[in-house]
Amino acid sequence: MKQLAKFSLGSLAMAGAMALGVSAAQADNWRYAMEEGMNDPQGIYAAKFKEVIEANSDHTVQIYPVGSLGESADAMEQAQAGLLQFIDQSPGFTGALIPEAEAFLVPYVQPTDPEVVQKFFRESVAINEMFHDIYREQGLELLSVFPEGEQVVTTMEEFRTPEDLEGMKIRTMTSPLLLETYEAFGASPIAMPWGELIGALKTNMVDGQENPTIWIEAYGLDDLTKVMTYTGHAQYTTAVMANADFYDGLSDEDKALVQKASQEALDHILDVAVELDAKGLAKIKETNPDYKIVRLTEEERAAFKERAQAVEEAFIERAGERGAAILEQMKKDLEAARK
Repeated sequence: MKQLAKFSLGSLAMAGAMALGVSAAQADNWRYAMEEGMNDPQGIYAAKFKEVIEANSDHTVQIYPVGSLGESADAMEQAQAGLLQFIDQSPGFTGALIPEAEAFLVPYVQPTDPEVVQKFFRESVAINEMFHDIYREQGLELLSVFPEGEQVVTTMEEFRTPEDLEGMKIRTMTSPLLLETYEAFGASPIAMPWGELIGALKTNMVDGQENPTIWIEAYGLDDLTKVMTYTGHAQYTTAVMANADFYDGLSDEDKALVQKASQEALDHILDVAVELDAKGLAKIKETNPDYKIVRLTEEERAAFKERAQAVEEAFIERAGERGAAILEQMKKDLEAARK
């Protein structure tokens, strides 16, 4: 397993907390970190995972919501070092560590239709077969990949073409590929952690951002912008992983339990995430009736799809042959899901 040479303050704090306990592989209390709150999609998945583990064993699962252990990079550091047994993190933050995972950020290679989304994430060869060994190289056992909702762009001004986006400062997650995506789309992207976004919108440091509707409504991002645009370019996707050394040290019975909990949590969130997206949009319409909601037509999306080719090329340049193979398989998986 890849070990890190140094730890952040958050990692050292976690190490100290574990110093009096037993090793991770033997611990009855399993630690699980995520990037969201308990009422968000990652929290709903984690709660179901915890429920299944605790209902079928003597183990307990301690969940650390967003901010509990520092920023996303801190939590991943702790997971790789074995201080955490489980972690849920989006490819938007793990892309620097696992370039191939940024395939989920390439525009227009994932579905947005709810029924197609379910089929795609359940049956995708790329997701369920090709990523396992790649995550293993970083000391991680990939358990689940699931969508949290269609990415929607909120801005101060309406846009329908890449030319309309020129000069707009759009916040993205700290992913080089997301920066290149919005550059290709015509905007001026700015990468920043989630914790800085609301302040940046309030002070006009950025003019807009992208997130699923559940996040836009829950955190009042519609109150800080004037237009919400469905471009159809992506799902917000996240991955649940276990520390590989911890997982390998489990008994066959506990490995089967972890897989059972992962599958049941995945089945649960694939149903719930679609409902949350719809509820988020309904609440925005109810509480902010003057908020402008735009859905680009297929003709309007064509201009963005054309520009997305440059993003694909940038992804393949960084992720190499394996990344290219994964991207090609994702396109095949998308076509199969649509059929």
